[in-house]
Amino acid sequence: MGWMTAGDYEVALDETGKVVCRNGKGRLLKSVPPKIADEPAVVGLRQLTEWLERHERDCRDQVENWMTRSLPVPAAVLARVWPDPAWRAALQDLVVTGDDGTVAGFLRDADDERGIGLVDLDGDTVRVSPAQIRIPHPVLLEDLDELREFAVELGVEQGVQQLFRETYVRGADRDLSAKAVDDYEGGTFKELRFLVGRATSLGYRVRGGQAVLPVLEAGRGVEARVWVGDYDGYEETETGPLTWTTPHGAALPLGEVGPVAWSEGMRMAAALYAGRVLEDTEQAA
Repeated sequence: MGWMTAGDYEVALDETGKVVCRNGKGRLLKSVPPKIADEPAVVGLRQLTEWLERHERDCRDQVENWMTRSLPVPAAVLARVWPDPAWRAALQDLVVTGDDGTVAGFLRDADDERGIGLVDLDGDTVRVSPAQIRIPHPVLLEDLDELREFAVELGVEQGVQQLFRETYVRGADRDLSAKAVDDYEGGTFKELRFLVGRATSLGYRVRGGQAVLPVLEAGRGVEARVWVGDYDGYEETETGPLTWTTPHGAALPLGEVGPVAWSEGMRMAAALYAGRVLEDTEQAA
């Protein structure tokens, strides 16, 4: 740690990004004394901590965006961001594929000269030099269960949920001409603001009385939507049906909803419904 003077003390960031303080004798204190809270060094370190937290969230969000949209990622971009610990934490151990959708392995390294480092499906460490890779959504992985088992054997811990992300597959019994799914309809919340707060805390937008999740799949924009209510925030409300629309609001028949949009829409609806008031008045997990 690099120590900085703050009044009669010294402050620094520890390995977790927390501001720590020691006195003139070098003894580490349990907390930063209030009297030096406004010292430039303390303020600067706390601002740096906040920036690092935002940066880590931004990296995770961007990588998740690549995954949910199955976007091609140039190898040169991976090599450029890999030295950054925040980017590396978000990318490391994700399953990547080539343009043909064939699983290449678990991402372990990216370098301009040496190429992309992977642990392949035989457990060997290999180097490949593709122009780009893809980070597929798990619902698109045919051997998802086997990959999950292999990941456990390798001790893989993904910074962005991929292999162990909740996935939903449209069943053959669905009416493909229908335009709504009611599996998670009717989840009661004592106040609308609780449901809206749950939606936003989970990362979903709330617009026009609906929780909205945009998904880009096969080059086409789709929005998954769940009704949450648009009246008094202190009034009782309940979750409505799940629908998918074009970005302009035209409802799509279920048969026109792609596998990623289906899975992510169902995942959103299930997550909102899980916060409902149960009969014993306890909240679901």
